[in-house]
Order: sequence, then C-alpha cells, then structure tokens
Amino acid sequence: MTADRYEPATADIRWQQAWDAAGTFHADDASAKPRSYVLEMFPYPSGRIHIGHVRNYTMGDVLARYKRMRGYEVLHPMGWDAFGMPAENAAMERGVHPGGWTRDNIATMKSQLKRLGFALDWSRELATCEPAYYGQEQALFLDLYAAGLVYRKESAVNWDPVDQTVLANEQVIDGRGWRSGALVEKRKLSQWFLKITAFAQDLLTGLDTLDKWPEKVRLMQENWIGKSQGLQFAFSLSSGETLDVYTTRPDTIFGASFVAVAPEHPVAQGVAVHNAAAQDFIALCRQGGTTAAEMETAEKLGFDTGLTARHPFTGEELPVYIANFVLMEYGTGAIMAVPGHDQRDFDFARKYHLPIVRCVAASADAAHAPFGDEAEAGDGVIVNSGFLDGMTVAQGVAAVIARAETEGWGQGKTVWRLRDWGVSRQRYWGTPIPFVHCEVCGVVPVPKKQLPVILPDDVDFSVPGNPLARHPTWKHVDCPQCGHAARRETDTLDTFADSSWYFLRFASQPADRPFDPAMIAQWLPVEQYIGGIEHAILHLLYARFWTRALAHIGLIDITEPFASLFTQGMVTHETYQRRNSDNGQPIFFTPAEVERSGDCATLRSDGAPVEIGRVIKMSKSKKNVVDPDEIVAKYGADAIRWFMLSDSPPERDLPWSEAGIEGCARYVQRLWRLFAQYDAAATGEDKAIARKTHQTIHAIASDIEALSFNKAVARIYELTGAIDKAAPSADRSAAIRAVLLLVAPMMPHLAEEAWTTIGKGLIADAPWPAVDPALLVDDEVTVAVQVKGKLRDTLTVAKGTSRADLEAMALASEKVQRALDGAEVKKVIVVPDRLVNLVA
Repeated sequence: MTADRYEPATADIRWQQAWDAAGTFHADDASAKPRSYVLEMFPYPSGRIHIGHVRNYTMGDVLARYKRMRGYEVLHPMGWDAFGMPAENAAMERGVHPGGWTRDNIATMKSQLKRLGFALDWSRELATCEPAYYGQEQALFLDLYAAGLVYRKESAVNWDPVDQTVLANEQVIDGRGWRSGALVEKRKLSQWFLKITAFAQDLLTGLDTLDKWPEKVRLMQENWIGKSQGLQFAFSLSSGETLDVYTTRPDTIFGASFVAVAPEHPVAQGVAVHNAAAQDFIALCRQGGTTAAEMETAEKLGFDTGLTARHPFTGEELPVYIANFVLMEYGTGAIMAVPGHDQRDFDFARKYHLPIVRCVAASADAAHAPFGDEAEAGDGVIVNSGFLDGMTVAQGVAAVIARAETEGWGQGKTVWRLRDWGVSRQRYWGTPIPFVHCEVCGVVPVPKKQLPVILPDDVDFSVPGNPLARHPTWKHVDCPQCGHAARRETDTLDTFADSSWYFLRFASQPADRPFDPAMIAQWLPVEQYIGGIEHAILHLLYARFWTRALAHIGLIDITEPFASLFTQGMVTHETYQRRNSDNGQPIFFTPAEVERSGDCATLRSDGAPVEIGRVIKMSKSKKNVVDPDEIVAKYGADAIRWFMLSDSPPERDLPWSEAGIEGCARYVQRLWRLFAQYDAAATGEDKAIARKTHQTIHAIASDIEALSFNKAVARIYELTGAIDKAAPSADRSAAIRAVLLLVAPMMPHLAEEAWTTIGKGLIADAPWPAVDPALLVDDEVTVAVQVKGKLRDTLTVAKGTSRADLEAMALASEKVQRALDGAEVKKVIVVPDRLVNLVA
C-alpha cells in the first residue's frame, strides 16, 4: 500500500469487475458446505433505487458476506417484482409499452445495485414479467386448481365506469376512481379466488413456531386471520322470515337496539323491489369502498326498511336498517347492533337517534353511567341484562350461547376474519390466468403443454379498460377440450401471487417445471428474510399460504418459507419548501437544490430562504430524496454502506445526514491509513491489544448474527481507537489485520484493495478471523470503591485479588482519604472483583 489516499472511484469498479469475473457470489448447488439463504424482499422496478433500498440491501449483504466467511455456501439472489399498475400507468401517460418501460427500469436499477458492490448471485436473476417465470406460475396455479384450492365465483368489486376497470381499494379516493375521478360503483363480477381460508387454522397455529419473527408482525397476522368464538342465531322478522346474524359479543345482547343488513343482503334486495327510495339508497352504497377498513372511516348511512326483528330474550321489536357499513362478505351480511359497545353502531345510533344501552360497566354501581363521545368496548361486569347481571364478559358469553343452544334458536360458532383471496385483476400487465371459456365445456384449464400463455405485445392503451378484453385476436382460441371456438380468460393475477413463491424459484430454476423439490429441500426455508413492515400482512401471509398449499399438494416438504424475519426502519430526511404565492400550496425542493447553513436553508438557484420542514420518510412527492448514484460518485460505495450500518439500530428509522456521510467517508480514509501501518515482520507482545482484538472479533460475530450492525460498527471504532494508541508490536499488526477482515463485509471494496498487500486472493473468499478463547476472559477487573455508599474511586487490579489487598489499596487511595476527611473507618465490606465499601 503506497498511496496516501484511498480512491474509491477506481477501486470500487475494479473489485466489482473482479468479483464478476471470478463468479465469487454464485451459489453452488453441489457444495458440501452448510447452506445459508439470505434474501431481501425483491424490488419493484419503478425507475431508480432509493436510499431505502440501499439500507435494506446493505444489511442483507453484510450478513451474506459474513456467512461466506464463516464457511457457508450462501444463496443471496436478486430479481424484480415486475408486474403491476405503475407500468400500465406509464403506458397510458407516456405512450410507451409496459414491457419496455419495465425492462429499461430493471437495467437502470441493476446497474445501480452493482455500483454498490452487493454480493448478489446475478446468475439467478429473475423478473416476474418474463414468460420463463410467469409460465411456471401458471403451472402452479393449475396444480392448485386441480387440488380444489382455486375457484371462481361472483364477488363485489370497485368498478370505475369511465376507465372500465376494477379498482383496488387503495385506488378509490373519496368514492371516486383515482385516475378518472368518476364515482366508483360496486359491481358483482365473476372473480378467481384462492382458498386461503382452508389453511386459516394452520396459518394461525404456525405463527407460534416463528420465534425469530418480530412479535408485532406475528400479532398483525394473527389479527388479520382473526379467529373468534361467538354466537350465530336467527332473528324472527315482522315479514315472517328469519335473519341470521353472528356476534362475537353475545354478552351484550341486551344492549341491542337495532339490526342492520348489507345493501346486497337478500332482505335489502327484497325491500328494494317495491321501494324506489331503498333502490336509490343501495345505489348510493355502491359508490363506497368494499373493505372493512373503509367502512370504519366512512360516514355511517342507513335506510329504515320498515321491518322489525324480535329480540330473543326481551321480545322487543328492533328496527331493521340497510346500512352502508355492513359488508355481505363478512359474517352473514347482517348484524345485531349494540351501540354502547361498538363504535360503528354507536355512530349510527347517534345519527339516527336510536337507543344506546349500557350492558357492560366498570362496576355494578356504574350501570347507569352516561356515555361520552365513544362506545366502550372494554371489559367489566355485565349490567342492565337480566339474568346476566353481575357476570364477567366471559361468563356472559358462555351463558348466552348455552341458553341459545338449549332453546334451539342459536349455536356457538368459530368464525374467521380471513377471507378467500380474490386474485382476478382486469388489467394487462400481469400473469394471464390460464383458463379458457367455452360455451360447450364451460371453464377449461389450459393444458400444461400449452403453457406459458404469453401476453400479446400489440396492445392499445388509448381506450379505457383492459386491453386483453378487446384484443382482436389474442383472446380467441379453440377450446382445448372440445376444439370449438372459445375465448381466453382476460383477467390477470394479482401481483401478490408473483411474490408468493419467487423465493422458491431463486433456489431452483429448471426450464421444464417451477422448481426441483430436491433443491428446495437443500436451500429452504430462507434463513434470513429482510424487508419493510408494510409487507407484514399481505405479502408474508400470502407467501406462507402458497408454501403450505404447495406442501399440501406434495410439491415441497416445508410449510414456513422464512425462518427468520427482520423489518428494517426507513431512511428519513427533512423537507424543504416554499409556498406558492397564488394558491398557498407547498412547492418542494430536493436536498441537492438547497444550501444548508446551521438552522437556515436557501435555494442554490436564487439564494432566497426556503422553509425547513420536519424529518419524514423519503418521498418523491416531497422531494426529500437523496440519489444513491450521486453519493457513490462523491464518496464511494463503502462510505454509503458504512453510513447505513452506523448510528441507528437497524429496526429504527435512520435520519439522512450530509455531515454523517462525510464523516463515514473520512473514516474510510482513516482505515486506509491504518491498514498501511500493517507490518508482517513486527515483533513484541501487547497483551492488552491482543485481548481487545479477540473480544471484538467474538462480539462482532454475535452482533452481525443478531443484525445489530450499529453495535458492530461501534466496536470497530473502539478497536481502531485502541490500535491507534498502542505501540508497534506483532499483536498490534495482528489487530490491524483483524480489523481489515472485520470490515470486509461492510466495506468490501476498501478491504479488497488493502488485502492485496496484507493477504492472498480475494478477501471475499477469506475466512472470518479465529478467536482464542483464552483471550476472551479478562485477567484484570475494575473494582468500585465507595465511601458511605458513594463512589469515590475505582481500582484496576488483577482478577482474583485478595480481600486484604483490595482493602489496603482502597485505603491507600488519595480520593478515598479526602472523602473520609479523617473519619474513622468502622467497617469494610469487600466483594471480590467488584466492590470495596468503607463505612465511616
């Protein structure tokens, strides 16, 4: 090492090319080494990677490189979650093809990832938009269909009448289509479903085995699956019919003041036949969303049907309403409404001046306490409820169910919040659902030998709606069963299906089937999965379901895909803005456009002040984003990698700081100068630095395995500080070499450059430094010395120093004598290796 300064601009590219040429990070299926599968959630190719990607992939990269150094055969792949609406939006807005737009973005993002030096096995790269991938997904879909886990039925959807397409709930804004602005309608369309409910109990029970998952993620999934015990019973209606309802709180049955049905419920539809006002109300309800979450926030609206329902205990006639917050897909599509103890019912009752009865109170004395502005859903004692009074909630639930079953008007029942997964999407850029509709044979699966069903390239986005449905030739096909003219299914699969099995395809990619079960058995489950908390429910739940479903039909032998899960924090940055003088709306500026000085900021272009906003998640709309390419070009890949690992614990948000990245760049140069001090011929011992080195190696290994990267960084700072203070010796040089190996997973380019004069071959292939167990044990300890219970001094002594010697050294301390100030020592308490307490 002769250069005084490390030059990342040239070193980064040189070592990236060396790794590529050597195939350093290609996983060997035939290896006899123990295996480690490290995976970060693959990105959507939206255009460019952002700093959040850099943090996510740096964490996985450090772990993957560390595992290689520990002797594992490591699978650390990368691919692209490439189907989805953004590509179609680009096609409509820019007049480009979704495929071209997506593949251009993949090329850009791949080059950016390579520029950061990630230890990825690019030989296994996949993109879900390529027929080689989605054709195998179609084959798996057919396997699930054959096993009875795929079916088709009519279901309520959000329909945009202008764009002529189904909208996801997230695309309905204030009841209108996010693109067209048209009032969204609820329609019933034939949709494809995956039978995830068949695995509800298994998915719930399986959470207990995931002890290496964050507790909050397991709880979110548990709540989403939503197992509950309750009562299903039938109200007698004034029309002579019966109305089935289900409640998880039968203990509150005496608080029921009305009954509500979904707009699609047969009772509502029956009323609407001869009631124009009911028809209009149902039409209004169709303009709302379709999920329970939307129902919570929407204004509660109702229509009095004129019908009544007889209370099973009191005989009271309760009014029956059609309500916009009741969903046909949940429970029976009808509810027993208890306003005092359910917020939706409470809001509705207040709006329509219906009774609100308290039937659970903190104590019997509070039976008639008034309600505030909210329902009270907590526990307590049952009141105002006849034979239930004085019972606990649990006792009341059991008592009501027992009475209902004994008297024959209801029964206890377990229900699930989880619903079957609707996977139909009326859009082009997705996996074609491999079925054909024949007037003779009905719905017919495409034979596997005819897969993949490939998307046509010649599609027109100038007209709203699904281009596949109006394609002049693609949808026309002969029935594979009878040969008559038929049409292809024009719906495509929800893109969550694409990400529900990609981790299997990374492990095994035969051309003639989705994967080789033998390879899956070798690599799966993923040892460490890393990704954002925003995927805690749907993606992870669907991936767990697909894994179970494939095991159910005998294709694989595992049921949980990810042994350990880590959800990293976001990268945040302050915002910069000015107010538009015409309308007062904020105009945002990027950090690159702003000059910061202390607590002030000015726009570089005009020197005028800009407002510094709060620190929030980096967002393109707020322009508080930092381009990784610019940072790499200015400071090098290792500086940005080091910044991502330091300071904040990885599960917490990381505030971006220009000063922070500059500090990391300076530390890169400090290490370079330190490595130049390595002297293989050095002699002499330094027991203290040797002990510090081995303790640091041992601790950092534990830190990396726990993904506590900030702790590992802190220990490296501490060790390099100790080395700087140490005199030249063989142990000091050994410590420098150890630091080089310790930072190799974190600063791989710098490490390779320095390794050319310190080691042999590539440091990426070097083993983790060995630890001498004898040096992990301190032979010196720090003993606290107290006078009258207050710390007055500390002693650094040999471990095992006798009580008498400790007492003598404590009494000889000048600080202790000053604290005693001539007072007589009446008692000395000695705790060997820890404490001397002088009582005066």
